[in-house]
Amino acid sequence: MSARRNDIAEAARRLPAIDFPVERHELSCGATLFVSAREGAPVTAVEVHLRGGPSLDPEGREGTAFLTGGLVDQGTTKHSEEELAALLEPAGGEVAGDAGGLHATIVSGEWKRLLGLVAEMLTSPTFPADKVRRQKELLLHRLAVERDDPRRQGSLRYRRLVYGQHWLGRAPYGTLESVQAIQPRHLRAHHRRNWVAGRARIAVCGDVDPAAVRSFLERALRGWERGAPIERRKAAFPKRGVRFDAFRAERQQVHVYLGHLGIRRRDPDYSALVVMDHVLGTGPGFTNRISRRLRDELGLAYAVHASIHSSAGLLPGLFTAYIGTSQDKLRVAVQGFLDEIRRIQDEPVPEDELGVAQSFLVGSFAMGFERASRRAAYLISKDIHGLPDDNLARLPREFAAVTPADVQRVARAHLHPDQCCLCAAGPVTRADLCAAL
Repeated sequence: MSARRNDIAEAARRLPAIDFPVERHELSCGATLFVSAREGAPVTAVEVHLRGGPSLDPEGREGTAFLTGGLVDQGTTKHSEEELAALLEPAGGEVAGDAGGLHATIVSGEWKRLLGLVAEMLTSPTFPADKVRRQKELLLHRLAVERDDPRRQGSLRYRRLVYGQHWLGRAPYGTLESVQAIQPRHLRAHHRRNWVAGRARIAVCGDVDPAAVRSFLERALRGWERGAPIERRKAAFPKRGVRFDAFRAERQQVHVYLGHLGIRRRDPDYSALVVMDHVLGTGPGFTNRISRRLRDELGLAYAVHASIHSSAGLLPGLFTAYIGTSQDKLRVAVQGFLDEIRRIQDEPVPEDELGVAQSFLVGSFAMGFERASRRAAYLISKDIHGLPDDNLARLPREFAAVTPADVQRVARAHLHPDQCCLCAAGPVTRADLCAAL
């Protein structure tokens, strides 16, 4: 081991432990509760995850899960939207929902107020017709704008190339046609059927007493229906292979997406792939190869990156290389991506270059867990993916232990430059893409 790698390994060993005590409880209603107490924390965060999300959208009404989550804070059987806001705002409280659940924060001394209102939103939202209409109008306006937005259309078409007809290949908030079809009764039915205690994970992080949190939620959620478990289905995706798509738009810039099906979070190569990504396409500034080559040396664009680990989940994510460039640089950009992918597969990464990526990952690791909301989200993610209890202690050491041979091995195993999908949006055609790839 080189002196530099010894230093990085030693730095990883000396990292202050992330003090992350957590208690797990199964509430009588069926929900799973995680509480992480942090004395003196100014903010308490609550994260609620409901299994299923957009995968449960009915055909023809895609966006139902998204609108359901976005509207649970617009009124309950006890409080109107205005009354909820009046209770939350003086205490710095905020609640936001999406297809997967709720995210909420408040000053720590008011955590009971927040949990009480979150419990209402989970068990008795009303989905008032005027609020649904307003949210639909906002979403339809967004979709109308995105219909003509090359970057957004390029991203969506790229996902469809990789995922095919699977729900991961579509936008979680639906289409203009599907959102038009959604009515308040559909949201109430979706909530009643899918926002159930047996599918819920709740994380609370802040200056709280775990026993008091558990006792409070036992009372607040006593009547929450347990519901039925989700039927698990085997995911089916198109076979890896070369596929093209283009979204024609008369703009100055071409948005280019190149890649293929990626990995699950539980992949044993995950840590090595995080390091590989930082060398290849996600390191800060100009330290990663793709930014240095395509952005700094060739001057093709400012926005350019590539990653395989960042989208990894219970289902495979994507390996995606993205660049926004001019039409006449399309072929150079695509070949630049492919050249760098093949180089990291064919040549061991020099120790000093690897050390830059590892030093950044190890040195910045703890900073990501300072905020209560980040800790709450992590507790949910850890449980979803079945990560070990010492995962936060392991990761920096695993980053530090990655060798040039490890980077080359995982690049060869997980990157497939000869089986990539390629999508571009802008003044470009499918023939242009075929020629570029």
